[in-house]
Amino acid sequence: MFIRKFAFPILAVAGMVGAAYTVSTAERTLAAAPPVVDPAPSPFNLQIAGAGLIEAASENVSLGTPLSGLVLEVAVTEGQVVKRGELLVRIDDRDRRAELVQRDAEVAAAEAELARLRAMPRAEDLPPARARVDTAKVLLEDAQTRLAMAEAITDKRAISSEELSKRRFAVATAQADITVAQAELAKLEAGAWAPDVALAEAKVRSAQAARERVKTEIERLSVRAPIDGTCLQVHARAGEFAMAGGAALVLLGDLSRLHVRIDIDESDAWRFSPGSPAKAFVRGNSELSTQLEFVRVDPYVLPKRSLTGDTLERIDTRVLQVIYSFPKETLPVYVGQQMDVFIESQSGRGRQ
Repeated sequence: MFIRKFAFPILAVAGMVGAAYTVSTAERTLAAAPPVVDPAPSPFNLQIAGAGLIEAASENVSLGTPLSGLVLEVAVTEGQVVKRGELLVRIDDRDRRAELVQRDAEVAAAEAELARLRAMPRAEDLPPARARVDTAKVLLEDAQTRLAMAEAITDKRAISSEELSKRRFAVATAQADITVAQAELAKLEAGAWAPDVALAEAKVRSAQAARERVKTEIERLSVRAPIDGTCLQVHARAGEFAMAGGAALVLLGDLSRLHVRIDIDESDAWRFSPGSPAKAFVRGNSELSTQLEFVRVDPYVLPKRSLTGDTLERIDTRVLQVIYSFPKETLPVYVGQQMDVFIESQSGRGRQ
């Protein structure tokens, strides 16, 4: 009886006390957790804040291959400094080199034919031609003599009319032979016919053009550095198949000076003046900072693509991209790293 009379009221009171304690503690305002990293201090009274992305002074140059093929050689590694024109990646060019040998032979044949025509007439061809002319003249004189003797006979019974006609035809034939021999000699002495020479020259040019095309294709299969720079990324591996117009094989950039591409919200774009002083802080360490030097403005506002990862960051906005620079030796940073940037504003209310 005692348990039934006092136990349940005591349990009810204890439950009410526990509930009251839970409610009171839940209503307490929790202290804000300190930031993992102190935010960068504002260096200006009025400023525009933006996120900056470090890139090479030449911008990041993505190099691919204009012709598909098997990667035969990768001549560079990440971080390697290269000079302009230095080989980076070589695509398989063995079939083109075999074709080049054929094209060289075609050029040699065409040039030889042109040289033969230009060298005409051959010195050894002229004496036989002149001899044929002399022979034709002798035969003509003989035919004319025989005809004269026949025509001088007064007695028509001594020679038939048929024989007289044969001797006359022999004279005409000999005269025609002289004409042919003299024409052939003149043709030899004149050398090659101009249209034949022009055709041979055209064949030489065509063969040379075909050879140059193959040479150009061989050169295009060698991916070379267009500028002095550093290999930021190398995606090619020997034995892989590289597609023309596909993913970049090598990412190259000039790191002699670093650029910072800063996204300025379109709502703050009107407050920006080209050449305004700016200061950048390394994200994660506000003690590392540097003054920036204005380079240029990309005069086209575009959708925001470089995201900081902030939970309050708006992604449905457009930004004006401004480029500043600083010496590479100033800060221990890398291409692709983000920075917090403040740009001095001469008008409007600055973001604090």
